[in-house]
Amino acid sequence: ESLAASGFVPARTVLFAFGHNEEVLGSGAKAIAEHLQAQGIKPEYVLDEGMLVIEDHPVTGAPVALVGIAEKGYATLRVTARAPGGHSSMPPLETAVATLAAAITAITGNPFPLDYSGPAREMLEQLAPHGGLGIRMAVANSWLFQPLLERQIAATPSGAALLHTTMAPTMLEGSPKENVLPQTAMARINYRLHPRDSAASALARAQAAVGNLPVTLAWEGRPNEPSPVSSTTSPAYQAIAALAAEFSGAPVAPALVLGGTDSRVFSGYADDVYRFQPVRLKLSELDMIHGTNERLSIDNLDRMAEFYRALIAKTAG
Repeated sequence: ESLAASGFVPARTVLFAFGHNEEVLGSGAKAIAEHLQAQGIKPEYVLDEGMLVIEDHPVTGAPVALVGIAEKGYATLRVTARAPGGHSSMPPLETAVATLAAAITAITGNPFPLDYSGPAREMLEQLAPHGGLGIRMAVANSWLFQPLLERQIAATPSGAALLHTTMAPTMLEGSPKENVLPQTAMARINYRLHPRDSAASALARAQAAVGNLPVTLAWEGRPNEPSPVSSTTSPAYQAIAALAAEFSGAPVAPALVLGGTDSRVFSGYADDVYRFQPVRLKLSELDMIHGTNERLSIDNLDRMAEFYRALIAKTAG
């Protein structure tokens, strides 16, 4: 609005897409993408939320601006065990709950392998020159130090999530009373799929893990596959990265978004999809996102407005 009020007229079309329900998997954004496709409108690039400026990044100990070039997929596996049921005073050798527990343990006890590749590797290679001697040496000689790099990155849950598909049992259903054996026991395991994996390969891995256990496995609804990995050499990335550096005064690196954004519906349709806001937060402040006292500072709000103004002027002017 401030650009328009100043008399700015873009030389190229700028589209603003506002979905109404991103937090529940974004049917609004999907409708927007489908409408644009039906009109034959193909954006050069899409920019959404997803990554930001970490003021105390663990690699450098200083601010780093991260631009998301891909995001993980989202799927929930429903694991179901069935049994005759009955009274808890006369339990059989196997119950639906015991079978379900064994299946959960088998699936989560076979985690996806860690792999220092993809966006995580690109991020470290960009940031290593700004880190200490140890990280510079390890990244420069990753052919030798890859196992060490994987262990170090995976030392925290957020670091491990960069290197593989994660699984988290989140919901359980069984008997409505403590003295009743359920005829059906069910669990839901939430997957965040790494770009190297797919819903089909994840389901096959779970089926192999449970073996002959008498359970059924099925996806809850339709899985969202991981996004393609966008270019880090495109003019759009170069423009976003240059402005991210200007607004943060920090090195810029590509990154993998662990959560989900509306931008996934444009993957494979726009040439590239990026995820960045110039919001500055410390690592300790990330827990407030969707948590207690979630908030955005006025400084960050101002910074975002100025960033988007500059980006539109730079790429569409």
